[in-house]
Amino acid sequence: MIKFRAMEDMTLEDYQAIGLRSGLEIHQQLDTKKKLFCRCPILPYSDRFDAEILRHMRPTLSELGEYDGTALMEFKTKKDIIYQIRKESVCTYEMDDTPPFELNEQALDIALEVTLLLNCNLVSEVHIARKQYLDGSIPTGFQRTTILGVNGWLPYKERKIGIYQLGLEEDACREVTDIGHTRTYRTDRLGIPLIEPVTYPDMRTPQEVADVAQMIRWMTRATGKVRTGIGAAREDVNVSVEGGRRVEIKGVPRIPLIPLLVHNEAFRQLALIEIQNELKKREITQSSFKTETHDVTNLVKGTSYYPVAKALKNELLVKAIVLRGYKGILSMRTQPETTLAREISDRVRVIACLDLLPNIVHSGQEGETISSTEWTKIKKLCRSGENDAVVLVWGDERDSARGAEEIAIRAEEALDGVPNETRQALPDGTNRFERILPGANRMYPDTDLPPLAITEDRIERIKGQLPELPWDREKRYVGIGLNQKIAERMSRALEKELFDRAVDRTDYEPSFIAHLLLGRYRAGSKDGTLKNCDGDLFIETLEKAGKADLIREAILPLFEMVCGEKPVPLVDAVKEFSQPDGKKTEKEITKYIKGLESPSISGDKLKRHLMGRAQERFTGRIEGKRLAEIIDKFIDGASEGSKKA
Repeated sequence: MIKFRAMEDMTLEDYQAIGLRSGLEIHQQLDTKKKLFCRCPILPYSDRFDAEILRHMRPTLSELGEYDGTALMEFKTKKDIIYQIRKESVCTYEMDDTPPFELNEQALDIALEVTLLLNCNLVSEVHIARKQYLDGSIPTGFQRTTILGVNGWLPYKERKIGIYQLGLEEDACREVTDIGHTRTYRTDRLGIPLIEPVTYPDMRTPQEVADVAQMIRWMTRATGKVRTGIGAAREDVNVSVEGGRRVEIKGVPRIPLIPLLVHNEAFRQLALIEIQNELKKREITQSSFKTETHDVTNLVKGTSYYPVAKALKNELLVKAIVLRGYKGILSMRTQPETTLAREISDRVRVIACLDLLPNIVHSGQEGETISSTEWTKIKKLCRSGENDAVVLVWGDERDSARGAEEIAIRAEEALDGVPNETRQALPDGTNRFERILPGANRMYPDTDLPPLAITEDRIERIKGQLPELPWDREKRYVGIGLNQKIAERMSRALEKELFDRAVDRTDYEPSFIAHLLLGRYRAGSKDGTLKNCDGDLFIETLEKAGKADLIREAILPLFEMVCGEKPVPLVDAVKEFSQPDGKKTEKEITKYIKGLESPSISGDKLKRHLMGRAQERFTGRIEGKRLAEIIDKFIDGASEGSKKA
């Protein structure tokens, strides 16, 4: 069995040795006022709803007269789909009772802008297609989608990451609950315009995948036309290793989770390949694979194993599935704290809807299980041999039969190594089965919407408003004197345009302006102390402060005075901090210090005490270095006077 290695122990060469390949599909909502194919407004997510609609999904044939495997899998689950709808944000289009409106032109412009930023070749016409979604996340049973560009690239570490395509589509519903055969969705996210950049599998390490995801994130945000916040962007990660297959990890909510997810999936595939090799050694093939199912409800009626005992109490059936030659296979590890048996259990949970865990138990299982006597009776009934594995599953007649069927299917798939699957990201960096990986048969043309030409005038107009890319802006900021870290932060900040204006129109150093914007200005805008400060006032204040030759220490208190709860006119505030005669200031400070109650301390402690008190009184009116010199002079004078006395 291949030994699992921690991510921190791996190198680029190690990942190359196992043939790691990884790519991204990033779903990013666009900041439009209306939805993509109707004119409903986009409102904040809410738990409020006005009505519920019940639907059942059925698969449809592709253009070639074939069913998509994912659609058939979802159909097996026999789910009742409930939609919680809010009348302000949903119309009859979303419920498939009205044809679609024309494509949202604002969303198309934003999507084309991102397509150009990714150096893609634009399509000449937009053709809308339907993509089947039988999980119920879209009430129509399909998502309207289109491709806007192909074969683009992104610069990364002296090389290019290929962009396979960029699509524009409508977002799906938010899942509320999924219990048994009932799945509930809320429609407040439904129909929001969404772009989907898809990369080639060009990333060579787990960290590179996260790096590229961050680059695309900041690039889309540079447009200022995408939505932010929880759920506005979601990442899907595609992973494969040498000898494995592409597996899609869906719905990664945070980019920092990506590296561990990629690493664990790579070793999961290596483990599945090892299981495949072990089955080959046992000379088990697709043609020789054998399994049998038996009803063993009567044999476990007196069991003390709680999950089975509870099932029997609820008058459910218990079925045993014999996997010939699979002894020990189900206990082989695939991920941290996960075995092949757990993967089979996930399959049963999703497709047979047996979601109360544990939902299976097997004869090679360690820990709590049914008694050895009960296992002996079951094995005898099933005519199980010494090298066989027996799995128990429980449910009603339909679900237990479906569960037994899925156990057999997943066990047979182990003969082929890594199945093509879509898997769900878990917070601990592992993943679990979500559905079979969709194929081309889920797509077919939409007959409700005509093709839309992308004109040269439109392309030129969009090219004329493309934003500066974050990595180009960062390089420019380093060139004007910002250190690398601050340049990186400033290039991504919401205040970057304000920073550029301030650098062009004021005499203060770029590094000072950057620290001011990223620090006190940002904090004050959030906590309310600078709530009356907009970009124009920020620039005007810095301009007038510069012309008055105010010291840096004056800038923060000046902003607080001009933009605070009770704003002071800028002209008056600048006068407040204008530099008086140097000797007069020194006399004023010395007089103030003399008037302070003298504490019983000396040396550096006394200096720090006097500095703190004087800074409170004269903040913004004198530089810190000059204030320290005055205090040193005062302390030295007081010391000399004490000696003479």
